[in-house]
Amino acid sequence: MSKLLRKPGKTEMRDGITLVHDVTSENSSLEYVNFKMVDLAPGATYSEELGKQECCIVAVTGKITVSDKEFTFENLGTRESVFEKVPTDSVYVSNDNTFEVKAVSQARIALCYSPSEKQLPTKLISASDNGVEYRGKGNNKRMVHNILPDSDPSANSLLVVEVFTESGNWSSYPPHKHDQDNLPEESFLEETYYHEMNPPQGFVFQRVYTDDRSLDETMTVENEYVVIVPVGYHPVGVPEGYTSYYLNVMAGPTRVWKFHNDPDHEWILKG
Repeated sequence: MSKLLRKPGKTEMRDGITLVHDVTSENSSLEYVNFKMVDLAPGATYSEELGKQECCIVAVTGKITVSDKEFTFENLGTRESVFEKVPTDSVYVSNDNTFEVKAVSQARIALCYSPSEKQLPTKLISASDNGVEYRGKGNNKRMVHNILPDSDPSANSLLVVEVFTESGNWSSYPPHKHDQDNLPEESFLEETYYHEMNPPQGFVFQRVYTDDRSLDETMTVENEYVVIVPVGYHPVGVPEGYTSYYLNVMAGPTRVWKFHNDPDHEWILKG
């Protein structure tokens, strides 16, 4: 199996807490992005002490209460399924802090991490704070929820977005990359994709490749899989009959999203 593709593990951590994914710099090729997906039964509490990492806690589904030593944000979360296609609530917690997440209902949370040294205030990112953006045309259309974009100075390194792509469409397309620390032309950002499909028996295809093809993998991605993008172009194709959701986490040495299109396919944008 590809080193870039992670199937859901669903490991019981303790009563009421299930670890679905755990992508770290120790078990992947990523240096700037770590990612966890955790399921919580009603009443279960997950807590963590952050070292030199910042974290964005996303209420993917269900309702949660999030607290650090100073603030408590109650009844966060807006949906039972991501395919309700409405923005959700998140909380940013800076490095050297402790946080606790308690499930008000059955809940799934995404924990998005990147290295951080400069402490920033804890911040509630409410659903209404998400910028909703529509990109592309023709069979290249998708809807984006900007949870933590580079225009928001609330984080040191993290960028977090949700993307919905309809049946028969392409996303992250034309193929683009952000693997060169060469601003203002291009920024270096590692990335993870957490995927869901509707109906859940569906699949998408994702290719990750570099110009010299030293990395060139095309993966069949099923419901709840994670794809790791350390470098390279990374388009997603959605078959007829299924809707795609993915949660992107990006981070790198500079918190700017500046991408470079594959020149072989950039002509599509001029059509």
